Amino acid sequence: MRRTQLRIALFAVPVLVGSVLMAPAGADTSGSTTTAASGQTHSDEPELVRIQLTGADMLDEVVAAGFDIEHGLKRVPDGIEGEAVVTAEQITELEAMGVEILGDDQSFEWSDEADGGLQALNTQAVQSFAHEATVRIARADWFTTKGQGFLYVEARTTQGQQTNPIVAMQLENDLGAGTSFGFARTMSRFVDSGQYMFHRNLFKLDTRPNQIRVTSSTGGVATGPVSNWLEDGAPPLTADPAYKWNFVDGYRHPQQLYSRAEEIARQYPDIAQIVYLPHKTNGYQRKAQATIGGTGQAAVVVSSAAWGHEGGNDITVEFVNRPGADLPLAVEVNGKAVRVLLAKNASGALASTAAQVANALKTQSGGLIDRAHPYRTNAGTGVVQATSSPVALTDSLAEKRAGAPEGEVPRGPATIPVLRIGKHRDGRNPGVLIQAQDHAREWVPATTTLETAERLVHNYKSDKETKKIVDNTDIFLILSNNPDGANYSFYNFASQRRNMTNHCPDDNADPARRNSWGVDLNRNYRVGSAHDGYSGGSNSCISDTYQGPEKLSEPESKNIIWMVEKFSNIKFMMSVHSNGGQLFWQPGAYIANGRITTPRPPLGDEAFYWQSAARILSQVKAHRQTVVTPENVGGSSDVLYSSAGNVREDLYHTYGIYAFGWEVGGSIYNPATGNWQGGSFQPAWVGNPELVSGHAETMEYANGIMEMFRIAADWGKDNKKPTSSLVPGGGKYSGPVDVRFETSEPATIYYTTDGSRPTLESPRYAATEFREPGQVFHVTETTTFHWFSVDTAGNIEQNYDPSKNDTRNNYRKATITIEQP
Repeated sequence: MRRTQLRIALFAVPVLVGSVLMAPAGADTSGSTTTAASGQTHSDEPELVRIQLTGADMLDEVVAAGFDIEHGLKRVPDGIEGEAVVTAEQITELEAMGVEILGDDQSFEWSDEADGGLQALNTQAVQSFAHEATVRIARADWFTTKGQGFLYVEARTTQGQQTNPIVAMQLENDLGAGTSFGFARTMSRFVDSGQYMFHRNLFKLDTRPNQIRVTSSTGGVATGPVSNWLEDGAPPLTADPAYKWNFVDGYRHPQQLYSRAEEIARQYPDIAQIVYLPHKTNGYQRKAQATIGGTGQAAVVVSSAAWGHEGGNDITVEFVNRPGADLPLAVEVNGKAVRVLLAKNASGALASTAAQVANALKTQSGGLIDRAHPYRTNAGTGVVQATSSPVALTDSLAEKRAGAPEGEVPRGPATIPVLRIGKHRDGRNPGVLIQAQDHAREWVPATTTLETAERLVHNYKSDKETKKIVDNTDIFLILSNNPDGANYSFYNFASQRRNMTNHCPDDNADPARRNSWGVDLNRNYRVGSAHDGYSGGSNSCISDTYQGPEKLSEPESKNIIWMVEKFSNIKFMMSVHSNGGQLFWQPGAYIANGRITTPRPPLGDEAFYWQSAARILSQVKAHRQTVVTPENVGGSSDVLYSSAGNVREDLYHTYGIYAFGWEVGGSIYNPATGNWQGGSFQPAWVGNPELVSGHAETMEYANGIMEMFRIAADWGKDNKKPTSSLVPGGGKYSGPVDVRFETSEPATIYYTTDGSRPTLESPRYAATEFREPGQVFHVTETTTFHWFSVDTAGNIEQNYDPSKNDTRNNYRKATITIEQP
């Protein structure tokens, strides 16, 4: 017997979503420098440009250089497209790295027109007669949105890695049962990290097809049925006129979120409480700083020992030119005023270098100055000039951005409250952890999570479905997991992604870097970490994907691990992000050389993820016809990119928790233009209710989170044993036969073919490849299969006990008898 792959796995990617690539964290994001004499600034304003990268390797290079290109990437046949907000100098830097700057009309768009397929390419298909098919259809999905039908197809050729010549693929569809194939079009080939992934197409159709046919230029042909995607979902809870919803009326900063969580716990003590996380954040606080003397060899960067709000902002530093000659370098301190008396040589000229002044400040400032050093990588060999007046150090937190909320942000470390909702909060019910706003600038995930909390408590006594959720699950809601960064985003720098912790050494510690500090919390976990060579996390402290100095270095990530270890009943988790329009799970990272992913879930777990995704996304669609398209669903390293050290990977592989990542927002089909329109991290709250709107996104994605609670409740009550079969089944066959396993629900099958009793250590029935159904066995000689199945809730088929020598031997059995000619 040998195994063959009847279906092949493909790589799914975001299709029609624009990415915003922010000015590199390594750059002076304010575009300004401060002169010694006046403190005036000079600005080089950034602009929005469209860019194209050659692929994942260049993406990693750009991210490592400090550019933020983390959401909504658009995979195109020749690479990856995105958007960049950069200065003219930074455009030059990108071009030097090989990044192409695109014109207004150069972005890739899927064609809705049939182009003739292989005939248009002057390529003749030659049929192959090998047993194993060379073309396999992975999926063909029909969906509708806002009155328009679409067909999405993924297919793969076993010769896809071939490059001389590159194998072309052609797609045809019918127009319903009994109609002929036509409308041939060329499929787009995709390669990631040097590995062929798949061919694909997404295009409009007004009539639902029944079947498709895919043909390769090397002779492979495959036909397959078209399935519905999100066409058959149940009505949302909001369809009931008596159901209460639409509670959140605007964006909320962390203080408002936490205050409301605590208020809910006081108002509904029978079903809600607050759990305070033990690890305080590092705080919305900064050291007071100044860069004195420009940015050349004579510049000195000065940082206070005290936090700005604890006295650092009261410090002034003055460089003084005294009269006379042959004077030594000295420092005078009077209260919070620090005067550096510059050295002079025999001729009376100033003689103190930046390096010497920095050292004097560190050692002679009476403890007021914590760090002093030359500017960035300078050696500090320039002679320091006197300042015209004392220079005030500042933490810059009082410099509010345009549109910032009223009021002040509490300084110092913050304690994060978790809103726990459930009638029985004692561990008996499956727990669901919802974690919002790991990334500070993502405001919609926080309002979405708050909206779900409001729906739960307000509908508990009046809606039977909500009562089932609250009675049968144990829900933990972290409304903002990054309060320091979120406050910085609301009040100071809207595009802040990370927390506010500055781990940078002197070469990146000057105040012009202040918008570039912090750790990407979703790169700080232990499994598939960049510390272990996985792609998608950076060692640069000024990169927006900076993974931190070590795994779990940050209190915010330590808190999540504390949560799942403290509350071992947590079986489901969703990390809510924006604005890519994806729903994904494991694997989340890969080593670029060879594209080696972290371990993939077994087939049963993968099927459960897909089943859950369909339920969740159907509820999203029910609000206003927003469709998260099938190429944006699956393993995140397949759907989005490699994100080393993400939380989902750690929770699934370490604790067995079904851990989802959700990018809310993303592209929405605009019937007025016939195109897909992208979103943003902070869309206008009202905006266009049918397109980009923070309010609409909050409501539709709250529908999805509510459905995740129902999935957990169903899982907790599941005591039905799975069933499975070998297809086409045991019996006599006149020649070799292909067989496969099928299950009644998502379940993992353990099997043997050597006559032994199957156990949990036996071979596990696997997917053909990722994003694919189970493998097919090509049986060439008489073979007996023994097997059993286990569903995701732990129910075992026929009550079989694989851990004991059960004399009943009530596992499943089938013999394939191959009669010899």
